[in-house]
Formats: sequence, C-alpha cells, structure tokens
Amino acid sequence: MANIGNKLIKAIKDKGNTLENEMSFFEHLEALRWHLIRAALAVVIFASVAFAWYNEIFENIIMAPTHTTFWAYRMMCDMGELFQNLLPKLFSAKDFCVESIKVHLINTEMAGQFTLKINSSLMIGLVLGIPYLFWELWRFIKPALHEKERKAASGFVFYASLLFIVGVMFGYFIITPLSIRFLAGYTVSDTIQNLFDIDSYISSVATLTLATGVVFQLPILVYIVSSLGFLTPKLMRSSRRYAIVIILIIAAIVTPTPDALTMTVVAIPLLFLYELSIIVAGVVERRRRAKELAS
Repeated sequence: MANIGNKLIKAIKDKGNTLENEMSFFEHLEALRWHLIRAALAVVIFASVAFAWYNEIFENIIMAPTHTTFWAYRMMCDMGELFQNLLPKLFSAKDFCVESIKVHLINTEMAGQFTLKINSSLMIGLVLGIPYLFWELWRFIKPALHEKERKAASGFVFYASLLFIVGVMFGYFIITPLSIRFLAGYTVSDTIQNLFDIDSYISSVATLTLATGVVFQLPILVYIVSSLGFLTPKLMRSSRRYAIVIILIIAAIVTPTPDALTMTVVAIPLLFLYELSIIVAGVVERRRRAKELAS
C-alpha cells in the first residue's frame, strides 16, 4: 500500500510539473502574441501615415527612380565625367549619363489604383516598422537570457535595424534604378512597345528594396549561428571561394537585370558583408574561448 501511495503522490507531482510547464509554454505564447500585435499595430500606424501622404510619397519616392534627376543617375553621370577626365580615350561621359527613361505605366483593373494605394502604403509601413519589430522580438527574448548574454547581445536591435536600413537604402538608391533603367529600355523588337502594369512596377521596387534589406542581415545571422557553435571563422575562410559563387548567384537573383554592371554593384557589398561576418564569427569565437578558460 505504501508503494502504491508513493507512486500515486509521485504521479500527482509529475502531473503538476507537466501542467506548470504547459502553462509556462502558453504564457510565453501569449507574451509573444502581444509583442507581435504591438509590432503589427506599429506597421498599421506607419501605413496610415503613408496613406494620408500618399500623393507626395508616390511622386517623390515611389516614382523617383523613373526620373533622370534621381540620385543614382546623377552619380553615374558624375562618374562618367571623372572617368572621361582621367582616361579620355577609353571613357565618355555620355556612356554613363542617363538622358531618358521611358517608363509607361498602365492600370488594367477597375479598383487597381485604389488597391495599389492600400498595398503600397502597407509595404511602406512594413519597411518602417521592421526596426520596431526587432525591438519587440528583443523584449521577448531578453528575459530568457543570462546577464552576460544580455550584455553580449545588447546591440542586437541597433545593429539589425542599421543593417536593414542600409540594405533598404542600397536597394532603393542603387539596385532599383539600375534595374529600372535596364528593363525599361530593353526590347526584343522595335515592334513591341513596353507598357508596364503599375502593380508590376510597385512589386519590383518593393522586392528589390526589401530583399536587399533582408540580405544585409547576414552578419546578424552569422553571429547567432556562431554563438550556437555551428560556425567558425576558420570554416568561413576556407569556404570563401564557395561563398563568392553563392553571392554571385544571390546577386543574379536579387537583380532582374542580366548585365554584369548591376550584378557587380550588388555583389561587392555582399562580399564586404561576408568579410564582416568572418570578423563577427572571430569575435564570437574569442569570447567563447575566454569563457571556457574562465570556467
């Protein structure tokens, strides 16, 4: 009887521990849900502001890469003049200057322009709200970390947001105008006129900018994987040649243009990010070794 009683008490305790763990799991889910709700609310607020000021945003930001006065085209012209002054026999400023961009946009749906305004406003809200999303994720993860881990990862929100913003700016000011310039002027035959659907244009601009912002998170990803012990700087250095091939493939996917100039412009920052990631992995490895020696 005593054994049966002990087994019964043990079973009750085990059940209590199981219920406690389950409650803890659901409490974490509830906390995560509220963090995501606040992040979504921030996206909606930013999207509402973009919706209210949409006319100015559409003309001065969304359609800006189709104007020859855009920053990237002016820099290309300045570079052409510089190359012409340095090597006049090899380069001409006219080869770099963009004199015209023929982008003719059309709408083929009855409610197309209204849904365009809503969708592009939500996209702008998402871009502006991602740094806040990083902060909410950090608030969710922070309580589960030890004091040293909190100090080591204290700059997560800042660096992740900075890399994302730099990536978005690079995609918007460099990749997007180069892609638009190439695709708008590319024709198979003179009998075919390029008429672009407005949804196609918006999705191209959004994809190029967001994809570049995500790709620029490579150092953060390397930091996390290195902290788990799955990646070392030695492995990354020995895999550099394979990484270059992968980066070129990513550059080809991110940029819809097949010209070598655009792919090179995209690949160079990615190579820089890879080298930066090697440094990040080295810092993580040194910290791990120091921790092992201290213990």
